[in-house]
Amino acid sequence: MQSKAQDARLDDTGAATRVHWRPGRYSDEELAEALLRSRIAGPITSHDRRNVLGKIERMVAADPDCLFGLSGLTVLTVEEVLATVAEEAGFDPDPGLLDGPSPIDPGRVIASCRAAGDRLALAGERGERVLLATGHPAGLILLYQAVGDLLEQAGATLVRPLQGHRWNEYGRHRELRYFHGVAVLTDGGSTKHTHAPVPMEWMLREVRPDLVFADHGFAGAAIEDGVNTISIADVNDPAPVAAKHLGMTEHVIVMDDNVHPESYWPCFQAIASRFPQGAW
Repeated sequence: MQSKAQDARLDDTGAATRVHWRPGRYSDEELAEALLRSRIAGPITSHDRRNVLGKIERMVAADPDCLFGLSGLTVLTVEEVLATVAEEAGFDPDPGLLDGPSPIDPGRVIASCRAAGDRLALAGERGERVLLATGHPAGLILLYQAVGDLLEQAGATLVRPLQGHRWNEYGRHRELRYFHGVAVLTDGGSTKHTHAPVPMEWMLREVRPDLVFADHGFAGAAIEDGVNTISIADVNDPAPVAAKHLGMTEHVIVMDDNVHPESYWPCFQAIASRFPQGAW
């Protein structure tokens, strides 16, 4: 068990030492403080009110970049989507508020991570096949990798469909690569931020996993295909939240999805707390 001295070794961004990526016992207050310090949650995060409203308007207008491969979401109004995103994040749903921040309640992040942890722990108990993927490799990769380690230790299998698959996209090289079991889009030399659902659509033709844990188009395509999916979504990623509102998916973790990668250790700890201690 880590000591309080080890626990204290955080920088100003909430980034952690390696010990924070090993399952431990942390209070809600400790986890919430770290989320606030890193701005994964809190009164001010990366996307302000106008950005969030603009993304919702684009999704309702059927902008493919904001739909993440999901259909049926445009039946909702901007006000309806704003209300459900506000409920998940914990900010004021008043459509008349056009300026200012879009706060995220750290308590809701912790609760969502624990609910996701229950499903992930069940995947380990059942020996399920799980697919991990991220369109935010510069932000979320360590969180997915740490959860992947937990899953394997608990008895799940990480699947790697289309590993190394290459294609040409409008004259640009694209390739799927896995980092410790986590799928990311690359150009062969660098990892790429992406909202595109197509890579996951292709992956699901090769392997039908029992569970997907992903974000952006990787998550949207899995939900659309009826695969049990846990999504991570920022406040300006309304599609997975709207899908949850419509009953298409159950687990969505709403938080800032692109801060320092090491800062996501509180999310890992909340997820790990739902695994049997023998799986650690």
